[in-house]
Amino acid sequence: MSAIQDQIQVHLPDGSVKEFAAGVTPFEVASSISPRLAAASVVARIQPVDAAATETEQKETSDDAAMYAAEDTSAPRLVDMATPLSTSVKLQLLTEKDADALKVVRHSAAHVLATAVLELFPETKLGHGPATDSGFFYDFYRPTPFTPEDLEKIEKKMGEIVLRDEKFTREYEPREKGLTRFKADNDFMKIHFIERFTKDGDEISLYRNGAFVDFCRGPHVPSTGRVKAFKITNLAGAYWLGDEKNPQLQRVYGTAFFSKKEMDEHFARLEEAARRDHRALGKQLDLFSIQELAGPGLIFWHPKGAMIRKIMEDWMRDECIRRGYDLVYTPHTMRVNLWQTSGHEGFYSANFFTKMELDDADYRLKPMNCPGHILIYKNSPKSYRELPVRYAELGNVYRYERSGTMHGLLRVRGFTQDDAHIFCRRDQVESEIAACIDFAQSVLETFGFKEFKVELSAWDPKDRQSYAGSDADWELAIGSLERVLTAKGIPFKTIPGEAAFYGPKIDMKLVDAIGRLWQLSTVQFDFNLPARFELEYVGEDGERHQPVMVHRALFGSVERFFGVLIEHYAGAFPLWLAPIQIGLVPISERHLPYAEKVKAELEKAGFRVELDARNEKMNAKIRDLTMQKVPYVLVMGDKEAEANAVSVRARGKGDQGSQPLADFIASATKLAAEKSLEL
Repeated sequence: MSAIQDQIQVHLPDGSVKEFAAGVTPFEVASSISPRLAAASVVARIQPVDAAATETEQKETSDDAAMYAAEDTSAPRLVDMATPLSTSVKLQLLTEKDADALKVVRHSAAHVLATAVLELFPETKLGHGPATDSGFFYDFYRPTPFTPEDLEKIEKKMGEIVLRDEKFTREYEPREKGLTRFKADNDFMKIHFIERFTKDGDEISLYRNGAFVDFCRGPHVPSTGRVKAFKITNLAGAYWLGDEKNPQLQRVYGTAFFSKKEMDEHFARLEEAARRDHRALGKQLDLFSIQELAGPGLIFWHPKGAMIRKIMEDWMRDECIRRGYDLVYTPHTMRVNLWQTSGHEGFYSANFFTKMELDDADYRLKPMNCPGHILIYKNSPKSYRELPVRYAELGNVYRYERSGTMHGLLRVRGFTQDDAHIFCRRDQVESEIAACIDFAQSVLETFGFKEFKVELSAWDPKDRQSYAGSDADWELAIGSLERVLTAKGIPFKTIPGEAAFYGPKIDMKLVDAIGRLWQLSTVQFDFNLPARFELEYVGEDGERHQPVMVHRALFGSVERFFGVLIEHYAGAFPLWLAPIQIGLVPISERHLPYAEKVKAELEKAGFRVELDARNEKMNAKIRDLTMQKVPYVLVMGDKEAEANAVSVRARGKGDQGSQPLADFIASATKLAAEKSLEL
């Protein structure tokens, strides 16, 4: 009987089940399958056998709790390859190809960094060193600032530690013993983490590599030798616990990869991202600005940017009308009573601007458009025959963002949301959600995005106070979104705890030209606001019923979408979107009359044209228009004037030779009408 109790079952992803003695490690399991697999495995994911399978995305976090609090052994979790398995589990072996393995190697690189710092500067006190989306950092307390030369020494020492190939081993010791040791060394930050995340009588988790020991729950790669490619990237200041009254720490940032090739590709992507930065391009192309005198997070649209905005908004309004929406407009500010009724005053108050005290009541700048649309719906009685009612608005909204969080067009205080709200019967919900997803896909495809990923943000039933509505409401809402996505064959990941307080949502994240994800289009289910505002319609049975709502924003915001467009195209907008579609360059002053005639014909055909009539050399004019990323530059001299032709230079393709003006207009008109991405 005892022999049976000493055996455990390991369930593998291919469905096979292997039996091992209790205490077997993931490395030993991998070795029993293939020595090559054992050598390639970096970390393991385990899950209790009786736990329900889940498609939920594991939320990565740099919170202290993720590094120090006790693991939830009932949930899927990552463990070291040397972790003894005492009970039957589902086991997945992660290699260098897995994204989660990369985060583990980056956390291990942070420990290598801390090891190097202590070997070079033993007086330093340690904070913590989490992995991040782009690398890792470690916080240090040292009265003497690190210099650039120090960082070079640290990086060199890290290389030595990697070559030493020290094993990462997990150890445990009584909490009191650990506290005594850290107190003796005056490691005040480690003392804080132990006291905060453990309690009397606990054992604490430590990780050792060589002589270095750190309070940490891991996991880590098998040894420092697996940190094959790394680089220190920069140094910044950070106050201990984010409080400026506390000691100032030195935060050393770095990144790590499994190979130098991957790291080189990473830095090449960073260079490309910098080349595409919408803030720099916005200034270079004279598209928009943020004025210090007016305040941060408030966008001034310059003529060229405003032209692109007009094209975007005109397209969106036309599509809304074509798809059965009615256009509405609502005020920028409304009484606080409205936001109390909607629930935003309670659930969303931190994102409001300060109240305005007027003579009749307190007012708030609106952070969203939905309550205004609800009031329009409620203004007249509705029959079931009228549903669904679809209201759309490109409405300006205002949300308070702290000064350090704003970022160009991507995170602002005032923006224009392409908002729509659909009031419908419960039996219409899924068809309306499906139509919203179709609309969202059309937006992405029209503006040149070929790939997107989908997340379904659900509620967290354990955090009941953060959500309105009944359990049945949430089951209906989440189920509706899931069924639509499944029926359309769209893969998605469910993210618990990310829903709005009034309902779950579908987020469609587009992938740009260099592979970055951007959160823009959102479709949300809402059963809460119709109840709060006591919305009604008269049903076929003559009785009063409550509609449900679908919120959707497809650009997300005009500002953010525009910022993403700038970076996606690196400022070289396709012909139909370009603020100046065609630049005209007369070779000399005597060719100006012909250039003006060409300009008139192009404008008559509907093109946006800029004629450079300056008394400058032809090449200088061509260069200036090229720097402005104008799709076509047409050059005109004696030959072109005589033949009623133009010499065409296409962006990215160079000189295309001479063409009859009529032929050029015909081909360019076709490209613009098709919203082609090519010239």
